Amino acid sequence: MATVMVCDDSPLVRETLRRSIATIPGVTRVLAAASGEEVIARWPVERPSLVLMDVRMPGLGGAEATRRLVGLHPGAGVLMLTLAEDSEGVARAIGAGARGYVVKDASREELATIVVQAITDAAWRRQSAPSGTGAGALSRPALTEREQQVLAGMSRGKSNAEIGKELYLSEDTVKTHARRLFRKLAAADRAQAVAVGFRWGLVQ
Repeated sequence: MATVMVCDDSPLVRETLRRSIATIPGVTRVLAAASGEEVIARWPVERPSLVLMDVRMPGLGGAEATRRLVGLHPGAGVLMLTLAEDSEGVARAIGAGARGYVVKDASREELATIVVQAITDAAWRRQSAPSGTGAGALSRPALTEREQQVLAGMSRGKSNAEIGKELYLSEDTVKTHARRLFRKLAAADRAQAVAVGFRWGLVQ
């Protein structure tokens, strides 16, 4: 059974996410924190299975809070809360040790899928580990040029149709490249694919 901590400086966002996450099977407790400093102080006591950390917060920002939290507690699992266009903030947070991200306007179904994967998918945890960490470290995935381009489009929050228009490909062709991309990155969805892409330096 899992405990999830939601960290966001907006009371409305915290409460909305708390209610959504509380309905996810396997999540037995949802905690709320208003700042990165609060998460760092409470983590040793609460030991949540997963922290949803806002990228942009006053004071200690999400990326720095994640860096400090993971540095103190290497087993801490963090997903970033972000706006779709904030790829720069996500990249910094992934580099700091976050396992991935979820956009704030994700549907309940998308949120549930990402949260459950973050908590239970051991393969993703190994994929997300920095290289050189022992048995959990995997080799850098080899992507084709098209797969790289599709991943780059995903990292900018573009839809399959928008990526296809940009690359002069049909939407179905983009979906085919995306499916191959997901297999190579051991990712269940776009969010995980982009998170792993940032981790391996496949997208900037």
